[in-house]
Amino acid sequence: MSEETFSKPVRECDLFRIKINQMICGALVTTAVGLGAWQKAEACTRILWNDNKLAVVAGRTMDWPESTEPILTVFPRGMERNGGRLGPAVIIKDNPAKWTSKYGSLVTTIYGVGTADGFNERGLAAHMLYLTATDFGQRDPSKPGVNAALWAQYVLDNAATVEEALDLLKPIQVTPAEARGHQASVHLAIEDASGDSAIIEYISGKTVIHHGREFKIMTNDPPYDEQLALLKNQDYSKPSSDLPIPGNVNAVDRFQRAAYFMAMLPQPKNEGEAVAGVLAIARNVSVPFGAPYEDFGIYNTEYRTVIDLTNKRYFFELTTSPNVIWIDLPNFDLAPGAPVMILNPDDISLSGEVAGRFQKAAKPPF
Repeated sequence: MSEETFSKPVRECDLFRIKINQMICGALVTTAVGLGAWQKAEACTRILWNDNKLAVVAGRTMDWPESTEPILTVFPRGMERNGGRLGPAVIIKDNPAKWTSKYGSLVTTIYGVGTADGFNERGLAAHMLYLTATDFGQRDPSKPGVNAALWAQYVLDNAATVEEALDLLKPIQVTPAEARGHQASVHLAIEDASGDSAIIEYISGKTVIHHGREFKIMTNDPPYDEQLALLKNQDYSKPSSDLPIPGNVNAVDRFQRAAYFMAMLPQPKNEGEAVAGVLAIARNVSVPFGAPYEDFGIYNTEYRTVIDLTNKRYFFELTTSPNVIWIDLPNFDLAPGAPVMILNPDDISLSGEVAGRFQKAAKPPF
């Protein structure tokens, strides 16, 4: 385990006061400064199962107040990127990072301007989740800038492992981005096929990194060190049927409930059981349609994904569809010059392995 933190430590005795005074149903009330249209916290969850004997499997939920217009997208190697561009707009004019992708990837895009979730051909995965407390700090033009919408894609394009990704993030600066009136106040979870994991946050303009296989669960607010401290007040290492667990859908309750059920997962006999185990937890911490939480900034789950990093397989479940679909990344041509391939998952006819349903993109989304 290694933990790198540059933010001011929070005293454990203050955590419950923070929980009461700064949180509404687990989502921190944000200040108006620097958060633009985001006055509330969104709800997403990431789950990593890296200690079973079969496969490294990671899952996440995407909870959002509207459709994020998810498109499943396969990028080949050799893609030219500009970290200063958000769709057609240039939002970093002073020293934007520019790179050519080393690895092909399969991702779910958000609003057609960035990557919310996905993995690359080397077995590195990235998941972008909302964090109200995010503060990227003042722009430092001496560092190449990557806007937050391309943060996950920068990692997937360039790194094969968590260690390599963390090294590659040191010389660049992640900067704010806004799409459809929403600020990208986000933190990033990454994991690789070895089971290594890292949570990366920007708090008060400083980088905070939690690096180690033990960092398996991630939700939203409060910042990750506070979530871990709150979790210490509950012992889920020996779960039982009469052990009370939090039942709400706020970030703290989802974090602790996911931790409880992670401790109960039986060893899988095959890949199907491994994927089903992670997907079961993702469903357990999802937010149902019509739940009366919008006033608290918690919205229903739009989709769930599970990534089998051992077998390079991506599972996607749109909550408005009765079907789970999956894609085998090795089925695609990832050589430089190969076409970008896309699939809109909002199609009731989709079921099972759907690599053959992908179509050539008219042009790359970014």
